[in-house]
Amino acid sequence: MSTMNPATTTVQSPFDSEAFDQAQLAAASFLARYSGRTLEAHRHDLHGFFQWSADNGVDVLGATRPHIELFRAWMEERGLAASTIDRRLSTVCGFYRFAHIDGRIGSTPAQYVRRPQVYPPDSRGLDRSELGVFLFSAEHYDRDHAALAVLLGLNGLRVSEACETNVEDLGFERGRRTLRIMGKCNKPATIPLVPRTARTIDLAFGERHEGPILRRKDGQRLDRRTAHRWVRSIGKRGGLGHVHPHMLRAAFIMAALDAGVPLRDVQTAARHADPRTTTIYDRRRQNFDRHAAYVVVAFVAGG
Repeated sequence: MSTMNPATTTVQSPFDSEAFDQAQLAAASFLARYSGRTLEAHRHDLHGFFQWSADNGVDVLGATRPHIELFRAWMEERGLAASTIDRRLSTVCGFYRFAHIDGRIGSTPAQYVRRPQVYPPDSRGLDRSELGVFLFSAEHYDRDHAALAVLLGLNGLRVSEACETNVEDLGFERGRRTLRIMGKCNKPATIPLVPRTARTIDLAFGERHEGPILRRKDGQRLDRRTAHRWVRSIGKRGGLGHVHPHMLRAAFIMAALDAGVPLRDVQTAARHADPRTTTIYDRRRQNFDRHAAYVVVAFVAGG
């Protein structure tokens, strides 16, 4: 029976060497496409499925669609969120798709598995006034807090991207300040900085010519956990309640869409691989869809 060892962090040896069977080889082939946090997430999801299969006597490469449906039902019984279940099933589907491509199975059993309906929340980020309050509060905190705030809220960086920024990655292109970052899945990108962001991060690193732009109080590079704590503290100081970093990235995307920036341009700025991800943040589309639903209900009711 195949099980996965979640303690390792590299693709080269992600499994128990004493039981390196075909299912684990298939998992290694699937995971080799990813890196960073995406790799960690897929590895965690596959470990859960492999463990469930072992506990229930299911041969991973011999599983059928009903087995995957039972796995989905098991997650629902545990009270997992629909978004979590959908993500884990997506990982399992990808695993079987590549096992089929590699010729390890004749067909994928996960292709027609029922997936939960995931509804985007009505509010995924701060509105423009709330973002203004957050930035004002950050500026009155200190320069490092302010730099984190503008990178997330005015340039839409992910928190991991902001933490990894370096002074030597700053540059100029066509007369504008730019910043080289390493994006999701280790994709490099050069982003233009809005003037307020450039001024704020200049104050953060001062006379330094290298090293991390964002540093903790002890002088070490800002880490994700500390960044989350900083954002929460700024939000509380500004009277905004619980604020987390992704709300700032979402505010950046929603503000652009609300201003009428073309979807393709916003997708590029947000570095989304799929435009459908960007449309999740389109409040105009959400309002249109809600209005359309009201029209349908009224028509059916004869109103």
